[in-house]
Amino acid sequence: MTIVRLQPEARLSGAVVHGGLVYLAGQVPDDPGADARGQTADVLRQIDALLAEAGTDKTRMLSMQVVLADLADYGAMNQAWDDWLDPAHRPARMTIQAGLADPAWRVEITGIAALP
Repeated sequence: MTIVRLQPEARLSGAVVHGGLVYLAGQVPDDPGADARGQTADVLRQIDALLAEAGTDKTRMLSMQVVLADLADYGAMNQAWDDWLDPAHRPARMTIQAGLADPAWRVEITGIAALP
C-alpha cells in the first residue's frame, strides 16, 4: 500500500495517509498570542485544511486527542470545539493536560480520520 506524507517538515509530516486512514501530527497554533479559544479555532482550521488536502473532512474524524497546557482552558477550548464540531459526526475524543513544547501554546490537537 502507498504511504502519502502531507506537509513534510524537518522532523515530521503534518499528516500521513495510509490504508484508508489519515493520521494527523499534533497541530499547534500559528498565533501563540491568542487566547485558548482562538488557539483552538486556529488549530481546528489547520486540521480542516490537512483533511481537505488528504481528500476527506471533519465528518470522517474517528478519534481526536486534545492536549491543554492548563485545564483551566477546558471551557474556552470547548467553545471553539463546539463551533467547529458537526454534531451528526462526533469523533471519539480525549482531553488531557500536559506541558507543551512552546510555553505560549495553550493547545495541541491530533487525530485519525477515515478517507471516503
